[in-house]
Amino acid sequence: MYAIVKTGGKQVKVEVGQAIYVEKLNAEAGETVTFDEVVFVGGEDVKVGAPFVAGATVEGTVEKHGRQKKVVTFKYKRRKDSHRKQGHRQPYTKVVINAINA
Repeated sequence: MYAIVKTGGKQVKVEVGQAIYVEKLNAEAGETVTFDEVVFVGGEDVKVGAPFVAGATVEGTVEKHGRQKKVVTFKYKRRKDSHRKQGHRQPYTKVVINAINA
């Protein structure tokens, strides 16, 4: 059984026991989070939401928070003595999926 969950402006396919990396959530490590915006539930019986599946939830446990690898942007204008270097590290939350309730 699997589900497609919408979180952080993205859709993620999840299965029970799987660890996923999503945009940073407002929860401490060890807490349980519930994803209410379930778009699709697949398996033996398929349920498709319009836009979300009614009554379906996905539960997971927050394992840790962190920041991804640095992404560097470099802007350069030739012959103008102009350049700009900027780095960014996007925060994430690692969630382990416990149950899919459909």
